[in-house]
Amino acid sequence: EIEIFPDVPLASSNFLILASNGFYDGLKFHRVESSFVVQGGDPLGDGTGGPGYTFTDEAVTRDYTKGMVAYANAGPNTNGSQFFIMLEEKLDLPKRYTIFGNVLNGMDVVEKLAVGDIMQRVFIQNLN
Repeated sequence: EIEIFPDVPLASSNFLILASNGFYDGLKFHRVESSFVVQGGDPLGDGTGGPGYTFTDEAVTRDYTKGMVAYANAGPNTNGSQFFIMLEEKLDLPKRYTIFGNVLNGMDVVEKLAVGDIMQRVFIQNLN
């Protein structure tokens, strides 16, 4: 369960739209670095794919702490669909990756993810 932050509207709405349209369903986690991050959201499954477009960066106002969810990118303004979840505190990570959410429940599951594990289904639940 991930809380989506409304103060980064491009990043948040991108994730919500992709998830609502089933983009992430069946995709695998292609990168797992112990005590650092798990990364997924690449339709090619190798870290090189995306949704067919990019969008601009938004200011990073939070720290990269355990459970934070941020977009992976290939440089400035190249956000797409790939995201990572922080596994540990990593305060020295450069603030170049837009944070758009935080794991509320299930961090124990995130910590057990391995390369190749699949996102069966990603769905949106409005709690308001």
